[in-house]
Amino acid sequence: MVAGQVARDLVLKVEQLPDEGSSADVVERLEMLGGAANQAVGCRQLGWSAGLVGVVGDDDVGRALLAAAGADDLDIAGVSVRQGGATALYVDVVEADGTRRIFDHVPEDVLLTAADIVAAEPMLSAARAVLIQLQQPSEAVLAAIDIAARGDALVVVDGFPEDSRVLETVLSSADVIRADVAEAPTLVGRELSGVADTVSAATSLAADSSAVVALAAEGANVLAWQERHVVLPLIPGTTVDATGGGDAFLAALVSALLLGADPETAGWEASAAAALTVGQLGGRPQLDARRVSDLARESRREAT
Repeated sequence: MVAGQVARDLVLKVEQLPDEGSSADVVERLEMLGGAANQAVGCRQLGWSAGLVGVVGDDDVGRALLAAAGADDLDIAGVSVRQGGATALYVDVVEADGTRRIFDHVPEDVLLTAADIVAAEPMLSAARAVLIQLQQPSEAVLAAIDIAARGDALVVVDGFPEDSRVLETVLSSADVIRADVAEAPTLVGRELSGVADTVSAATSLAADSSAVVALAAEGANVLAWQERHVVLPLIPGTTVDATGGGDAFLAALVSALLLGADPETAGWEASAAAALTVGQLGGRPQLDARRVSDLARESRREAT
């Protein structure tokens, strides 16, 4: 189960951004189910049943996203529809060289509330893993972590909490903590300078929390757990759009851990899933379990 923002993703590819007062042709345009739903889609593609706990507006976009989620074979019983609300929108503008800019419109009334989480408690309690987006309101995040932990699920948190209460709960209850290169400094409470500093931060966070910690750095991902760590260099390839790399990474990491893989092996699976996703436009993963595993083994062998 994935608890987070359900949104419409609008992806625009341009050769380069126009100067002030001018325009640019859109080379390619995609519109799709996005936001935290990409993590659920990735888990489903890797062979797991998956569902969403989130909110959409009572509008045409919200109805279209629910239909898309159903077509992806996701359980949408945990998605609330807000009367009068406008469904969240993420706009991803990608230049030919892979540079991207993201604009988001997330009305307050389509954020998760504690009541939404409680309504989805039967689904969260039955899940083997619950993936929680920390940028949602604190009361919703705390309720989701509490239910997931009581249900003996793998508690997976993504992003950074702005509320110190949430951070304390994350450190005491999370089994997996993940943050991207922009989020990691906020999560650990200081700026990070390079891979070595990120290793230090990740190992400290793992010691404080007893969780598997995945922090992104420039050119690598750092995985730390139980006084051990591994630096996973980004798998070479053409990056068309980095937007969905983190979601694919987390989906594959959780999948491998649930299947009993050790954290290092799970980390290589996660890196392979991310590499396969960033090679295409848009944040939506297109994952095949065998292809992910083959690329992970090949990349790990080359690295060693």
